[in-house]
Amino acid sequence: MGFISDTVTPKIKEIVTGDRPPIVPVVPLKGVIGHMGPMKKGLTLESLAEILERAFKVKNADAVALVINSPGGSPVQSALIAKRIRSLAEEHDKKVVAFCEDVAASGGYWLACAADEIVVDDNSIVGSIGVISSSLGFSEAIKKIGVTRRLHTAGDKKSFMDPFMPEKKADVARLKEIQGDMHESFRDYVKSRRGTALKDDPDLFSGAFWTGRRAVDLGLADATGEIRDTLRARFGERVRMPVFKQRRGWLSRRFGSSAGPDAAVWADGLIAAVEERLIWDRYRM
Repeated sequence: MGFISDTVTPKIKEIVTGDRPPIVPVVPLKGVIGHMGPMKKGLTLESLAEILERAFKVKNADAVALVINSPGGSPVQSALIAKRIRSLAEEHDKKVVAFCEDVAASGGYWLACAADEIVVDDNSIVGSIGVISSSLGFSEAIKKIGVTRRLHTAGDKKSFMDPFMPEKKADVARLKEIQGDMHESFRDYVKSRRGTALKDDPDLFSGAFWTGRRAVDLGLADATGEIRDTLRARFGERVRMPVFKQRRGWLSRRFGSSAGPDAAVWADGLIAAVEERLIWDRYRM
């Protein structure tokens, strides 16, 4: 018996001959980064740690692919997730390729920079290397309806940016200082990961964002393309791409995305949905 019959299934033939196809585990990183409440999972290190571990531990994997579609969110979770990706890549000696879909902005771009290579669509929204904080002020509204604000603190900075009190210049200055620290951390990470690929453009770290095509010109990304075509061109037509996904939370599976076991959970889910929509809407065309 000097041959393997064509009637043998491909799987058995692979085992007998050792001719296994290339494999690239795929990890989708989709949604707002941070804790979003019990009814909707955001991207956090806690929710992704096990998935990332499993993807990087796949035997004989040629690389690991990240599929990113995120408008950002928590800078802390962005940094933690990116750090874990780099740690696992070095531990398992795996190259990481990020594929950006609709949006890889702000924290979403932070995640993309954890990859060794960034591939975007021509029309992806990429960049937004900055820090933003938004809130509402109700001090005039409560005066009109006759509500008196009663607030007592130990520590004169404890009522920082209270929405029911007039904005204080000292509070705004302190907020700017905190944002500046975060922005510096973000800039440093992008520079450390993208290196000399980055072009000298005054808007690069201004919070501006660009299309994928322009992002390649600026050095924020390496190429345009799509995951299936790119991996097939690189590893062959037989390349396998198993997907490692986040699981939906128990409450979401049990009650669906728009209902909850009680009013408190439903309200929390509604607020999270509104906050998520506001973050996404910054990048909708």
